[in-house]
Amino acid sequence: MAVVNQYKFVGKDNDTTGNALTVFATGDPKVNETIIIKSLLVTSAGTPSVTVTNNSITAIKSAALTANETKELLTQPLIVEGGSAFTIQSSTADSFDFAVSYLNIKKDVIN
Repeated sequence: MAVVNQYKFVGKDNDTTGNALTVFATGDPKVNETIIIKSLLVTSAGTPSVTVTNNSITAIKSAALTANETKELLTQPLIVEGGSAFTIQSSTADSFDFAVSYLNIKKDVIN
């Protein structure tokens, strides 16, 4: 079984109010894939409250941001397992950008 570790980055501009933005959904549940999020930076233009959800479980509830600041939301790494969704939701539109730095671990599955 081969293991592939890749350090990656994804960033997005929030452009919806009340809708959860999917940062990433890991592959097919049959694929053994794990993501370890090391950093979740949020840069706000307004004063939104941000909620982070991992596999339908609220990981960060209503982190309040002040205008024109960058804030690290994680104090420890966060794990997202294969087949799970990781989303970020804002209370206001066009109010923040986010940047996620993570390690993607994939294992080949032999059928």
